[in-house]
This record gives sequence, structure tokens and C-alpha cells, in this order.
Amino acid sequence: MARRKARWEYASVTCETASGAYVCVMEDWNEPQLVLAVHRASSLTGAAKALDIDHSTAFRRLNALETRLGVRLFERLPGGAYQATPAGERMAAAAERMEDEALAIDRDIAGRDHRPSGRLRVTSSETLAYRKLTGHLASFRQTHPGIVVELVVDNRVLNLSRREADIALRPMRPKEGDLWGRKLADVAWTVYGATGYLKERGGAVSSSEDLGRYALIGWEETAVGIMAADWLNRTVPGDAFVYRTNSLVNQFIAAKAGIGLALLPCYLGDEDRDLARALPDPVPDLVGELWIVTHADLKKTARVRAFFDIVGDGLAREHSLFDGQGRSRAADRQ
Repeated sequence: MARRKARWEYASVTCETASGAYVCVMEDWNEPQLVLAVHRASSLTGAAKALDIDHSTAFRRLNALETRLGVRLFERLPGGAYQATPAGERMAAAAERMEDEALAIDRDIAGRDHRPSGRLRVTSSETLAYRKLTGHLASFRQTHPGIVVELVVDNRVLNLSRREADIALRPMRPKEGDLWGRKLADVAWTVYGATGYLKERGGAVSSSEDLGRYALIGWEETAVGIMAADWLNRTVPGDAFVYRTNSLVNQFIAAKAGIGLALLPCYLGDEDRDLARALPDPVPDLVGELWIVTHADLKKTARVRAFFDIVGDGLAREHSLFDGQGRSRAADRQ
């Protein structure tokens, strides 16, 4: 569901400066919203993108606001960075409280919606959307044709409190206290290669220490904080990598093309007839989780409940594919 834009005329915020405090009267929500966006992005370009406006429009609005208030809200730093002044920080904090209140009202109204219709914004990782999710979305649409699903394929963790999405399929337990959901499955990973590639090289390897003898597909060298990428970097010498990409789906496709071996989630690799496990067993250090999550305020909304029941339950029934314990194609071909 697209975020609703509120217009609150003549909102007042107390702005603190070194010389004292005074009341800033803002003509509508666009003004504090702009200040908040610039503060969050630390740049005018990022703020303009977040607000879906032109850079020139953001520049003009911010200058007009500072002129009207008679106070500098941001210091312009070299490289295009914007650093909030004390007045800018105060206004951004007030704007965030205004935003939180507006979003809470929005969630409260949406949470009372018992109609199985309307828009439902869902976020998922690239691999899950590619391999498993879309089939369950088709079943969901057949059962609830009045619900329009907007799927955001993004490996980032979107903010459900700010309604960046209504439902998230996440590879981790949610840490935010205002979220509600359940675990669907454990997610296992192992190394895969094209069947012909493995056959030419004598079949599956006996342990991860042998992977250095093969051509490897990996993440960009600058990738940090990705558990699978970190494991590969610890396990395989750097000169074994012959191909790198920031897309896990592209790593999967590259492995199918015979470029080399790729570390993939079992739900992505096990069902493809052109791939086999190069490592017969999942890597113990890489076991993750799959969760379905929404904001607690939305858990009783009809379309959210329907999605949990159909898509969530459907994915949970495939837990043996996610946890890598189902019959693997590697075993069939060895």
C-alpha cells in the first residue's frame, strides 16, 4: 500500500538555536517532511529521491523555508553533504514525531479493515521471489482476486512501521518490538555446480577444503556483512574466484551455465535439473531462517490475515526444501 501523504496546515514547532528558542510556523506537511528527508539522507539528492521530487524543487523549497524562518537548517558541506544545524535537528525530530503519529493513525485505520480487498505491499528477497514465492502469489490471487499485491523485490530490510511494506518475508527473526510474525522454515545453503561441469571434474567434493580446486562464483569483493560471502572468503583462496556479481540469482544462472561453482540456498539449487550439489550436505555455519512479518497494528487486517494463511502456510509446507533435508538431485545423479 502506498504511503498516504498528509497535509497539516500551520503546524508549529519550537526551534532551538544558540541565541534562544522561538516558534517556527510551517505552512504544511511538505516543509517538515523535506527537512526530515534531508536529515535522514544527509544530502539534498537523497531527500529528493525519497520524496519523489526533482532536485531543483527540493533545493528551492529548502531555501524558501530557511529564508521565511530566518534560520539556517543545514550546513552545506563539501561533496554535497548536508549537516543539520541545531535548528534543523530540532525540526527534523519534531517532523519525525509528526510522521510517527500520522503513520500510527494510518495503521490503526488499516488494521480495522475487514474487507478482503485493496492493496497489499509485500517485500521479499530476490531469490525467494524468483524460485518459490510467485507460485504461492498465484494461488493467493485466485482465492482473493480483490486484493492487489505489490511485490517489492529488495534484499534490504524495509521499515514496516513506516509502511514501506505491509508484509515482509525476511531471512531473520524480527528485532523490532512492534512487529508480529512467525518462522516458516530453516534455510540451508550448500555449493552447487552444473551437472556437466561436475561430471567432467569427477563429481562432488568430499569437503569444503577441496573447493579451491574448482572455479568459483562469488560476490563482489567489496561485499561485507553477507554471511555466505564471508564464509566463501574464509574457505576458498581468492584466486579461485573466476566470476563475481552482487546478484544471487545471477550467481545461480552462472553456475547453470558452467562458469563454476556457486554457494546457493537449497531451495534455489535443489529443484533445478541442471544443477547438482557439489557439497552433498548443507553447510552447518550457514543455516538461516525464513520469517513472515507484519506490523502488530495490521495483523488483524483481512488481507494481511489472508496472505499469512495462504502464502505463509504454503511456504511453511515446503520446509524440507528450505532446510535442505529433502531428496537432493545430487544424490540422484552420483
